Amino acid sequence: MALTFDDGPDPANTPALLKMLAKQHVKATFCVVGTNAKRHPDLIRKIVAGGHTLCNHTWNHDLKLGKKKPAAIRADMERTNAAIRAAVPGARIGYFRSPGGNFTPQVVKVARELGMTSIYWKVDPRDWDHGKHESDGAHTSHLISFVKKHTRPGAIVLSHDYAQPDTIRAYRTLLPWLRKRFTLIALP
Repeated sequence: MALTFDDGPDPANTPALLKMLAKQHVKATFCVVGTNAKRHPDLIRKIVAGGHTLCNHTWNHDLKLGKKKPAAIRADMERTNAAIRAAVPGARIGYFRSPGGNFTPQVVKVARELGMTSIYWKVDPRDWDHGKHESDGAHTSHLISFVKKHTRPGAIVLSHDYAQPDTIRAYRTLLPWLRKRFTLIALP
């Protein structure tokens, strides 16, 4: 099964996640937003140095990218790839994930033309959806129980390293649990 982390890199959360993954000898796939890649090239380098896979997640997390003209879609994806490659020249960016899972045939086609496979997910604990009246501890517990309950062999789990400290806390428990039950891979 594969772990994917979206919307980063995030200077507050990505380093802690990378340390955890290294300690557990786990590789993951990072779906990075171009503006964050441009702001934090050092973190893109650390992701790649850790042996993780890169995924294009648009320039600024545009939920409506798929409704735009092909030239605009291509420009967004190319701009994001350029920001990643500014940090790591020659970086392999084999995947594309449309924000919110808002895939359209046109987005998939352009991604394919740029050499990227579009990826969705099988397990979404909605880690970004922290209720106003939900404590951090309750949210972390929810994430742990949801991933444990729904993950099966072959699953792609969607999580976020950007602005989600509860997710990072959850993976302190989840990584050892998942390693005992599954072979964890970065998407090839």
